[in-house]
Parts: sequence; C-alpha cells; structure tokens
Amino acid sequence: MERLEEVPLEVLRQRESKWLDMLNNWDKWMAKKHKKIRLRCQKGIPPSLRGRAWQYLSGGKVKLQQNPGKFDELDMSPGDPKWLDVIERDLHRQFPFHEMFVSRGGHGQQDLFRVLKAYTLYRPEEGYCQAQAPIAAVLLMHMPAEQAFWCLVQICEKYLPGYYSEKLEAIQLDGEILFSLLQKVSPVAHKHLSRQKIDPLLYMTEWFMCAFSRTLPWSSVLRVWDMFFCEGVKIIFRVGLVLLKHALGSPEKVKACQGQYETIERLRSLSPKIMQEAFLVQEGQLGGTCVTSFYT
Repeated sequence: MERLEEVPLEVLRQRESKWLDMLNNWDKWMAKKHKKIRLRCQKGIPPSLRGRAWQYLSGGKVKLQQNPGKFDELDMSPGDPKWLDVIERDLHRQFPFHEMFVSRGGHGQQDLFRVLKAYTLYRPEEGYCQAQAPIAAVLLMHMPAEQAFWCLVQICEKYLPGYYSEKLEAIQLDGEILFSLLQKVSPVAHKHLSRQKIDPLLYMTEWFMCAFSRTLPWSSVLRVWDMFFCEGVKIIFRVGLVLLKHALGSPEKVKACQGQYETIERLRSLSPKIMQEAFLVQEGQLGGTCVTSFYT
C-alpha cells in the first residue's frame, strides 16, 4: 500500500484527471458509482483537489448553496462574549508550527476565530467545544473560511452528531461501542484494558473528537480524513481499533504495561510504525469487517 507522497507523478496526474471528471459530474457519480468513489478515497485524494473533494463528499458544498449569505450574516454578528474569550484563548494552540497559524492575529488565526464564532451563533444551544478548533484548522488549510464553516457544520451534525454537546453522551456511547468491538478484534487488548479498569474515554476522546488530527502524523491524518468524509465515523472506529490492537494486542506488549499509568502512556505515545498511513489503511481494511457490519 503506497504512501500518497510516494506516488509517481504521472500516476498522480492520472488520478487528478479522474477526480476532476468525478467532481465535474458529481451527482452522476454519487448516484451510480459510489463504490468507485470509495476506492478512490481509500487511495488518497490528490492534494490539489482535496479541499474541493472534501466539500463535495461532506455535503458542505450543498449546505453552502442552500444557505447563501448565511455565513456572512453570522460573521458580521458580534457573538456571545462567553464563547469569544474561550475561542480566543485556543487559537494559538492549533498547529502552532504551521505557517497559517504561526502568528498571533495572522490570517489563519483570524479565519479560525471567524469559523468557530460563526458556529456558536449557528448552534447557540451547543456553543463551542475545544475539540472543534483542530477540526476547523485542518479544514482551513484546505479551503476558505465560508466553505470550512459548512464542512464543520456537516462534521458536527452529520458525521459526529452529539460529540460536541456539553454532556458528551455520544462520545461515551461510541467509547462503549469501540470497547465491545475491540473484544472481537483483539481479545488480548480488551482483556488488559478490562483488567486495568481503564474507561475508553481516557484514551479515545481526543482520537474521536478531533478525528485523529492531534494524534497521527500529517500524511496519515489526511488519508484518514479522505476516507472519513466518504465513509463516515466507521473509519474513525477502524483506526482506533488498529491502534489499540497493535499497541496492546500481544502478551509482550501487555507485560510492559503493568499498571493503568503505563497503559495510558503507551496509548498516548504510540509507535510511529503503527501510525503510518499505509499501515493504517491496510490494517483498517482487514479489521474493518466487524465495524462495517455494526454500522450498515
């Protein structure tokens, strides 16, 4: 399974032309060839078209068309000071080494503020959740603020509904589902976490709420998001199961994690090998059957 940056240039050009054809005839492709779209997302979306493809896959483009001027209206509104202060404090924490977000008050941080503020006005009953900031930042690296806002809306409402509400009920439920799926995928890891009485929320909350944007190397984040926008939350489950299985799935690995602290540390500092994009895609597809059957 190749890494996207290792794809020969002529192959990348071929993929770009195939994606351009899909994007220019999107409704036809979605109606008749959804499986083909899925396979192309698994191979990785060409970087030059990724932002546009994410908007189409997520339905963010349709949302924008259905709500002309809505983002501008939200953007011009003052916003609730309660949320504005919290958002302001979080801006510099998002990808601080990326050129877009490196300077305080730079255009990247300004756009991030605009998108997050707009969401608090769009869904005042939800407000702002810290995990939305890295999600919005990744989107802004690929598209302008208005498009990023509507993709964020789709992630919060369609892909990960309830994840960012105050009580975190949806994430708790998905933590329990992840843990029960782990029993099938890696009984050794499941038994160890059970014995240590480690609540899934202690290791999977950031993985799931940030869609791995704060966990995996950058090339892996992009590859996971390509598939996530096409196939939904089951991709997040698959990646989580791969990480758990390969971090704690053998007697030797478990032996090295005698207590709760050591186990959680192991899951916070994962081996680079198991986070590589090719490894995750390959292992995720092999281990995806139980997740697929659960979600379809």
